Amino acid sequence: MSAGKFAIAIHGGAGTISPDKITPEIERDLRAGLEESLEAGHAILRNGGSSLDAVVAAVRVLEDDPLFNAGRGAVFTSAGTHEMDAAVMEGKTLAAGAVGCVKRIKNPILLARAVMENSPHILFVDEGAEAFAREMGLEFADPNYFHTDQRWQALERIRQAQAKAGELSDQDRHGTVGAVALDQSGNLAAATSTGGYTNKRPGRIGDTPLVGAGTYANNRTCAVSATGDGEFFIRAVAAHDVSALMEYRGLKLADAARAVIDKVGDLGGTGGLIAIDREGNIALPFHTTGMYRGSVDVAGKRFVGIYK
Repeated sequence: MSAGKFAIAIHGGAGTISPDKITPEIERDLRAGLEESLEAGHAILRNGGSSLDAVVAAVRVLEDDPLFNAGRGAVFTSAGTHEMDAAVMEGKTLAAGAVGCVKRIKNPILLARAVMENSPHILFVDEGAEAFAREMGLEFADPNYFHTDQRWQALERIRQAQAKAGELSDQDRHGTVGAVALDQSGNLAAATSTGGYTNKRPGRIGDTPLVGAGTYANNRTCAVSATGDGEFFIRAVAAHDVSALMEYRGLKLADAARAVIDKVGDLGGTGGLIAIDREGNIALPFHTTGMYRGSVDVAGKRFVGIYK
């Protein structure tokens, strides 16, 4: 095992991301958001904190940033509402917690953790999830808090494009945020949060809160957080498949992660994932033009990237 080593990776979604579609000002703000998220998680690991605390802190920063599709920046459903999903898992005991279709929870990742730590269940949805959040004393937000002009314009573009059978950018359609980490005790954890995809039907749940699809952690192998076309990641059982390829076929993390992303692509889906193994190796594969991502490896080397 790798006692003493620690590392973290984060993502803010993958898709058709190109420099000509993002202004220098927005790119600067996106990079700043990724840097802040990385530092929030890495500081906890540096100070001997748990991988679970680190991934939740990193994701919470991105949920509070309106530029990312989770929490405050969540996209709109076809009904002009917000429905958010989140999950967290820790690799030592395979404990997990998740929520789906929550509408007024300021930080869905905190509710997912509360489900894991304070209930016998793994997945709560909709009104039941919000009732549990009230019991836990978690913060609610007015629907206006989640309303950003950028997301509303994306919904309008999609409605117009559908009427004209036009092309849509992934930037308009979907996005997710996530984090994976290894702490100094050798424990892995993963956390993922999303607003789903723009113009989705109310009630739709993607891969994010489904353990083994969009989120997975196992100390024997790796921790994974996925982003992209959720339906395809569900069909591929993507996050668990990375772990399974390592455990049962002996693949290295990078090879297992790439094989799974290729499998999602063969099914017709697009996206990427971030993964970390018990030695602190990091993989950030994606088969789109970009993925908002960042990492600090066991040597302390920091990386933040957007494009391929």
